[in-house]
Amino acid sequence: MHAYTASRIALPSQSARMTPSAAFDNAPQPVSFHTAGSEIYAQGEKAGAFYQIEFGAVRIYRLLADGRRQISAFHLAGETFGFEADTTHHFFAEAINATGVRAIRLAADADVSRQLLPLALKGLTRAQEHLLVLGRQTAVERVAAFLLDMAERQGGLQPVELPMSRMDIGDYLGLTIETVSRVFTKLKDKGMIRLHGLRNVEIVRYEALRNISE
Repeated sequence: MHAYTASRIALPSQSARMTPSAAFDNAPQPVSFHTAGSEIYAQGEKAGAFYQIEFGAVRIYRLLADGRRQISAFHLAGETFGFEADTTHHFFAEAINATGVRAIRLAADADVSRQLLPLALKGLTRAQEHLLVLGRQTAVERVAAFLLDMAERQGGLQPVELPMSRMDIGDYLGLTIETVSRVFTKLKDKGMIRLHGLRNVEIVRYEALRNISE
């Protein structure tokens, strides 16, 4: 894993976007603009809200004791992040590319348990799926699972847009940037994907890729 770097992501389907309910402060919140690589919040800061991405993409990460970076999640347009079990942020949140986020705060009379439980469970499911990916034996299996996840979260759009760098992907999958690049080349040579530059991947053989990742 490496020191971080930074780069547009298509909006997912409307069904993937969070719809504010009575539990949230429905007064319109301004969109906060963040340039590529800029910090949205830091580990240890007070958590008073969570966020919805209007455009762009965000990485969630922690710096390890030896200075390495471990990315725990990527969030795309329409998705929410920053939900905490207590009043403190336990990770850093950083804009990958030019990103707009809207803060969502709880209404004073919010039914917290009913409204936030689905978000908490969704976050837990994502974390568990990430652990399963990290548990894969080979780098090819990890990258295949990652590409399928990105394709699903973008509603099957082709090509799949990857706002994150190869270094980001490596820090997410527990691989070196060189290994990530080699796997992309291997999948291309096998006719499973086509590379349209560094940030766009067309999945040509879905089932073959799925068979690798399962």
